[in-house]
Amino acid sequence: MSGDRIFMNALLMSHRVKSALFARSGILANKRLALPLLLTLLIGYPVTQETTVSVLADAYFQVAAFVFASLAVYYLATFKIPASTVSSFIKKHPRFEVAISSILGALPGCGGAIIVVTQYTQGLTSFGAVVAVLTSTMGDAAFLLLAQSPVDGIIVMLVGAVVGTASGFCVNTFHNYREKRFPLNEQAKTESPFPTISSAHKQIKRIATLFWLIVSIPSLVVAFMMAFQLPVAQIIGIPEALLTHIGALLCFTGVALWSICGSSTGYASITKEDPLSPPPKWQNKAALDTQFVLSWVVVAFLLFELPVMFFGVDLAGYFETLGSFAVFLGILVGFLPGCGPQILVTNLYLNDVIPFSAQLGNAISNDGDALFPAIALSPKAAILATFYSAIPAFLAGYGYLLFFE
Repeated sequence: MSGDRIFMNALLMSHRVKSALFARSGILANKRLALPLLLTLLIGYPVTQETTVSVLADAYFQVAAFVFASLAVYYLATFKIPASTVSSFIKKHPRFEVAISSILGALPGCGGAIIVVTQYTQGLTSFGAVVAVLTSTMGDAAFLLLAQSPVDGIIVMLVGAVVGTASGFCVNTFHNYREKRFPLNEQAKTESPFPTISSAHKQIKRIATLFWLIVSIPSLVVAFMMAFQLPVAQIIGIPEALLTHIGALLCFTGVALWSICGSSTGYASITKEDPLSPPPKWQNKAALDTQFVLSWVVVAFLLFELPVMFFGVDLAGYFETLGSFAVFLGILVGFLPGCGPQILVTNLYLNDVIPFSAQLGNAISNDGDALFPAIALSPKAAILATFYSAIPAFLAGYGYLLFFE
């Protein structure tokens, strides 16, 4: 082979590698990789090593083990009921669509909310149903709250359902907004809400599912033992430090799998759960959502620990000085689409940084992943529904602060 041909082949190969790395869907374009990279740096830096390992172990044993168990049970039960059955029931009972939509939104996760929003964009439900479901939904943050504080989780769900129903009826009475462009145009009809997934990503998701299925039961046993303050390491017969490092390693593995499960190139793909083509399996859904929640929990824990380490910042004391403004901040974060930011707020509440009133206001104001299809298919309705859901969020958050805190 001539020197020129070798040079041209090398140049072509270099161009292909560069394209693979820096293309919109390429490896280095995946913004999720920033988290495992940050964790690697923190573990490698002696000053932050011990704290980071402890954070990873706590996030895994205190959160991930319980979240996977609750997700598995929930999805195993709800996947027996197809989305088409729910949609058909709402269509046949228009008088109860607001209440039904509110109940669907109050259920953990974003599936029920997405169903109602999709029905609205097809002209099959009222605008009040959209407001009801977006008001009552807490998204994936509900799984975290239920796993760590079940009583508070149930209270938030019940309050959300009641407030959502009342809000939906009020909106239908005074402003049942309807866009003129229904039914959907042909382009929207043919577009699939589930993006094309490469074979490599499918294989990674299979590996992620297998990983969580293998580690789930032993992790849950250890997590329960820790919750009851039993000497786990002594019972198992290993050093305490080794148990901590095992938890940190499993946590890092879960975060790493989340980071490579999707080609994350934008805000939405980082802050919402990974989509699965229907009909999804409960094993896949539970695994992917667990590592999504776990990744944001790790971020929340680090945001709590690192400022204390480097600057001596007492987040709990800082938010306490904010007083009623903490409720406003919780509601404000709720306006951000996606479940990631809401998981941060829930973590702050679980760590006694913010009061329950702020958590309640955030739970009502946040719309979870359902806001993404609403913005894409009906942006005016999405903005208007978000505005209407803010009103009960302020009333509930500040009402609880005034009368109970």
